Amino acid sequence: MATIAVIAAGEMGSAVGRRLVQGGCSVLTNLDGRSSKSRSRAEEAGLKDVPLSQIANQASFVLSIVPPSSAFSFAELFLRESKSANRNGSPLVFVDCNAVNPATVKRIAGKYQVALFSQSSPAIKFVDSGIIGGPPKDAYNPTFYASADDNSVLDAFGELSKFGLKISLLKDGGGIGDASALKMSYAGLTKGTTALFTTMILAAHASSPATANALLEELGASQPEFLRRITQSVPSMLPKAYRWVGEMQEIAAFVGAGEGSTYEGIANLYSRIEQSLNGDREDVEVLQKFVEEAKKKL
Repeated sequence: MATIAVIAAGEMGSAVGRRLVQGGCSVLTNLDGRSSKSRSRAEEAGLKDVPLSQIANQASFVLSIVPPSSAFSFAELFLRESKSANRNGSPLVFVDCNAVNPATVKRIAGKYQVALFSQSSPAIKFVDSGIIGGPPKDAYNPTFYASADDNSVLDAFGELSKFGLKISLLKDGGGIGDASALKMSYAGLTKGTTALFTTMILAAHASSPATANALLEELGASQPEFLRRITQSVPSMLPKAYRWVGEMQEIAAFVGAGEGSTYEGIANLYSRIEQSLNGDREDVEVLQKFVEEAKKKL
């Protein structure tokens, strides 16, 4: 039986762990400092809570699925915990599945000045992966796009497809960083488009309710596909906005100076939505009302 670790047991991580359990794997996780909600998710998914040091000893793959802001610090923490691991020559592969820009993932992999994994003992091999899509459910699976500097390590990760994951390997490119660049590009389009819709709905309403109503009417007449996208993307964004702040900051760094400031603005927007959800809810209610009216138009 393959032993795989998934950190952490958030919405995506617990669903990925469940899929691997269904595929016949023993799935480990670490719940230190996690909420009761995360603990319940992990238990329901069949994940086993163990110390990181035990994961370093027993797992063949460690899938890091954490918020972008925690990707580097978790990699450092796991490296420290793995120093005393006794694996008797068995390989250990660390797979960074986080929404971070290529420069960040290269730092984690030891490509840049902070050589985390190149100095580890036992040697830890590294795969860069970007998850595109939502958590696995029923017959649906997101795609794990993956790249690495060593094709043999990449092929080994691809073998996890036999346990139920959907994996697409990026070869003959730049190696580590390619998968993260793809994730940044895709999320920049999808979550960036949602941000544009959100921004202009709020701006129109701030001008006046009449302006917002006129925007709704004109979109229904000339851009019905925009209305359709709004009804689909805006409601699902609201509870996730807090998670997208760090991702937009990573995309800003990926795009670079100049145009990258667009995504700094989008990060600010999603932070505003998070504050509205936890505060007066004024922006959230404006968006929800617009969505409900848009549904009537469609």
